[in-house]
Amino acid sequence: MTEARSLGRPRSEASRQAILTAALELVAKTGYARLTIEGIAARARVGKQTIYRWWPSKADLLLEAGAAKADFSVPVSDDHGSYGADLRAFLQASYLLSNRPEIANLLRSLMAEAQINPAFGVRFRELFLERRREALFVITDRARQRGDLPGRPDPGVVADIVFGTIWYRVLATRQPFDTRLADDLVALLTHDQVLEEMVYPEMLNHR
Repeated sequence: MTEARSLGRPRSEASRQAILTAALELVAKTGYARLTIEGIAARARVGKQTIYRWWPSKADLLLEAGAAKADFSVPVSDDHGSYGADLRAFLQASYLLSNRPEIANLLRSLMAEAQINPAFGVRFRELFLERRREALFVITDRARQRGDLPGRPDPGVVADIVFGTIWYRVLATRQPFDTRLADDLVALLTHDQVLEEMVYPEMLNHR
């Protein structure tokens, strides 16, 4: 067997996009439990084995579809001129996406699958959760280079706060996301002196 054959056939980008689109459309219509590879294949007009050759399960297929949707819907390449403006744009785009019922349901399904399937849980953390954190780090890194990144909180804590808020609302309270929430988080995460006075008073006493 040649090396090329051992690596499997290269994926057709057109087929890949058709499959990802079909998966998102069907899961929104039928729900995760009733979603089948057969149904996705039929909607995408590809063979079932094509899907199994590229993804080991429907959860992995939806994982890639969800990650691609988030990348597309929450761009981070644009510089809005300040850390606060970049952060607000990131939050507003993330909230707009998360407010869509089919996306919120997809996130709940993936998180649930990650809890009962340890192997998928590893892939979910690496390919979705860490990927979203890295997207946010583009913004904090740009702010550091620009010189307007607050000293506190640390970028890792910023990510915990941003995504912790999203997952808490998606999984627990199911409250909608709005502009006021984005404004409150931006105010919290960009006012360095205010945070130090509230959270680190002992540091101020030793200056």
